[in-house]
Amino acid sequence: MTIMQLIYWLIASVGNLLALYFLSTSPLSILLLVFTVCYTVIGFYDLKFSSHNLNRLYPVVAYLRYFLESYRIEIQQYFIANDTEERPFNREQRSLVYQRAKNVRDTIAFGTQRNLLEENYLSLWHSLSPKKVSDKVKRIRFGGPDCTQPYEASYLNISAMSFGSLSANAIEALNLGAKQAGCFHNTGEGGASPYHLKHGGDLVWQIGSGLFGCRDDEGNFNPASFEIMAKRPQIKMIEIKLSQGAKPGHGGVLPKAKITREIAGIRHIPMDRDCVSPAVNPECTTPIALLNFVARLRKLSGGKPVGFKLCIGNPAEFLGICKAMIETGITPDFITVDGAEGGTGAAPVEFTNRLGMVCLEAVYFVHNALIGVGLRDKIRIIASGKTASSFDLLAKIALGADTVNAARTMMLALGCIQSRHCNTNQCPTGVATQDPARAKAINVQQKSLRVRNFHHNTLESFYELVGSMGLDDPAKLLPQMIKRRSPYGLLMSMGSLIKPVAPNALIENGELDDAWQIWWDSCRAEQFYAEDVFFLKSPEFRHQA
Repeated sequence: MTIMQLIYWLIASVGNLLALYFLSTSPLSILLLVFTVCYTVIGFYDLKFSSHNLNRLYPVVAYLRYFLESYRIEIQQYFIANDTEERPFNREQRSLVYQRAKNVRDTIAFGTQRNLLEENYLSLWHSLSPKKVSDKVKRIRFGGPDCTQPYEASYLNISAMSFGSLSANAIEALNLGAKQAGCFHNTGEGGASPYHLKHGGDLVWQIGSGLFGCRDDEGNFNPASFEIMAKRPQIKMIEIKLSQGAKPGHGGVLPKAKITREIAGIRHIPMDRDCVSPAVNPECTTPIALLNFVARLRKLSGGKPVGFKLCIGNPAEFLGICKAMIETGITPDFITVDGAEGGTGAAPVEFTNRLGMVCLEAVYFVHNALIGVGLRDKIRIIASGKTASSFDLLAKIALGADTVNAARTMMLALGCIQSRHCNTNQCPTGVATQDPARAKAINVQQKSLRVRNFHHNTLESFYELVGSMGLDDPAKLLPQMIKRRSPYGLLMSMGSLIKPVAPNALIENGELDDAWQIWWDSCRAEQFYAEDVFFLKSPEFRHQA
């Protein structure tokens, strides 16, 4: 018998007898009797009927554990973790977003809290001749040779977040913020809802594997409904989603608890089960099919930029898409590269923790792959994955991206506190929920200003950071400008251990590293799958060999 079981029997017997003995009209004596009786009833249930081991061994008091556990994340955030150790966003990063969103002081005092000699720490070298970035180079043009309606985009934009995953008020605030900031807002795979369209902010319409917003009663692609939506002036670009960084190979998930009648109508789905999109887009089962779908959507949309989004896994499979581009002559206008560190409302732990290539590595690979097949000048690269500061933005641009999408930090700008309850429908700030009472907490007008402020202040810092390096145009950033602390304690340039691919080297049998050659030889335009046969080794070992 545990101590708490013994205490239970003492309260159930002696405690109740004493409470009855001293019972009077005194409120204190009545409260004592109520306490002992309740303790006895709850404890008896725990001992005899509870399915929890803790309750059987520690009747009644086990509930204290459950209560404290329910606030574990908040206790960790507020009282235990320091400013730089939390994941996915630490206190320093969250505070920076909040300060810039509120347009208040975002400086720090007394020096950095980071260990500047930490292994893999990233940094920059400044110039003694800082420059000012001109307004003329602060927009990026999207639209390849087959595009008749090009689009001028901001360096920082709002990444894919669906209505359903986020509340209506959150979507409205993001879109209104995008309009005020002059950036685009990706709809997410849930389709372009009325809340995305309400305020007139520029939209990138994402077509996920569920084909929400352009599917028929059987769930197949419906070109007529796609064309109607795609030709709306507010839709600036179309993005085909192949995979997502937080759960590549899994498909999207909208929990049943968050599916309202309105969402079911917008997506054309049932309400009695989780909305699980297939892992493979039914219109894009091979690289050639993907590119044919790109061309079809471009034509149906009236010539708007069309691209696709993916998380890089086996490099050979992306090179298969590149081979298909060469064989078909069809190129996307952009490729969104999602990093494995990206976030989502719901995903299996193993998928989030173990699958995919991180954003910086993936962007650098895609950039070099497109150079190697001679298509880099026709295709823009969008980097998506954990961007909280202007340095995060700069690093992705330097490694090869043209623009950057941010999702979770835009949620933080709305008031998200990283409670990590996105998949429960019980978001404490009304951002990631379909509970009308919780969603009302978001004031659309006020929060849209915070989105605009965060966007504006982050870009201002970004341009200042670029200028501090002696550059007057972010397009002049190069991978070697990002310095990484090596395991030996010395600084080295990012990408220095991987030889960049020379222009057209993949298609003209140029000089290639062993990895590139094996990946290129093993990929096919007719199928995505390629065997993972290359033995990755430390570059030092390869050079010694």
